[in-house]
Amino acid sequence: MAIDKEAIKKHIRGILIALGDDPDREGLRETPDRVARMYEEVFEGMNYSNDEIASMFSKSFQEDLSLEEGSKDMVLVKDIEIFSYCEHHMALMYDMKASVAYIPGSKVLGLSKIARICDMAARRLQLQERLGSDIAEIIQKAAGTEDVAVLIKGTHSCMTARGIRKGSAETVSTTFRGSFESDGDMRQQFFSMLG
Repeated sequence: MAIDKEAIKKHIRGILIALGDDPDREGLRETPDRVARMYEEVFEGMNYSNDEIASMFSKSFQEDLSLEEGSKDMVLVKDIEIFSYCEHHMALMYDMKASVAYIPGSKVLGLSKIARICDMAARRLQLQERLGSDIAEIIQKAAGTEDVAVLIKGTHSCMTARGIRKGSAETVSTTFRGSFESDGDMRQQFFSMLG
């Protein structure tokens, strides 16, 4: 699915009119185009399914892998900075950090691929809970493992800038798959490594 920039421009112009402003005045004349280009960038992940993202970022280092069968060695990349937009209000979810751990199966992902997966999954209209699930699913597919843990912390402007206006509220969500879900010791190791 390609993002329709022309439709976005038309609708942003309509929103400006609905807000009671003049879209033809100096400061707003190029706003519809700017917003359309911004949306194309910040919602890039909407162009791809989880399977497509997994395929894009599945470069692995199989030939260098010498893990024993049944190994519980964990790879953790923590505090990956991301942002997203809440699907309920299209409000920014910011100051977000994702921490992702997995137990390699037959593949080890390049570390930058984990960050890229988080970034691409976040570039959609999202719920923080679904974002954790999407990241876990993509990592499972890209790394060929069932064992994935994701922890996301973030601030939601739909809570800080409007409505209840609680500026210090932080949302924390976890997603556990495979042995992270079934093995309390694995979860404890994950939390311990997070510090």
